[in-house]
Amino acid sequence: MAKSDELVLMAVIGAPHGVRGELRAKHHTADPRALGDYGPLADEAGRTFKVLSVRPAKNVVVMRLEGINSREAAEALKGVNLYIPRTALQDDSLEDDEYFQADLEGLAVRDAQGVDYGTVDGVYNFGAGDILELKKPGSKPVMIPFSEAAVPQIDWEGRFLTIDPIAAGFDGEEGGKGPGSRRRRPSKKPANAAGKEST
Repeated sequence: MAKSDELVLMAVIGAPHGVRGELRAKHHTADPRALGDYGPLADEAGRTFKVLSVRPAKNVVVMRLEGINSREAAEALKGVNLYIPRTALQDDSLEDDEYFQADLEGLAVRDAQGVDYGTVDGVYNFGAGDILELKKPGSKPVMIPFSEAAVPQIDWEGRFLTIDPIAAGFDGEEGGKGPGSRRRRPSKKPANAAGKEST
């Protein structure tokens, strides 16, 4: 589905936790404990970090990385994004109606008449269901519900998804100004970056 050289965001490091090098991180996996299951994590600079331990803590995880043994060392990593290669995620582990969220990013977005709505820039869940962020040059980013009604078709070979503008919340103008206030809860959720079903 995705190019073999793509990187998949697994976690964003936050504040230190304690004084022994533990740190908080926002995870992008279905199972927060799976952060270390795909090998070392890497940042944009190419540094790699072996995950020694991970435990859930409210909306984040607390993790230990090899070589990070003090609060100061953990503080220096605040804001760093951690990735794995897309090739570390095995497509054969998915069911027919499952996919990795990372594979949605970059897909072109159009309606059944071929009207362009930009591309998928991100996949989010703020508690009311999965949301796609769409970006189009010259327009403000918009978010639409990721549901079967709003997104009835995904064409992996063609690298695009088809939306129903009304169900997605657009106002009916060509290209749409953006979704209204309504949201629809999706009936099934995509896999997270490194897991199966979202929870």
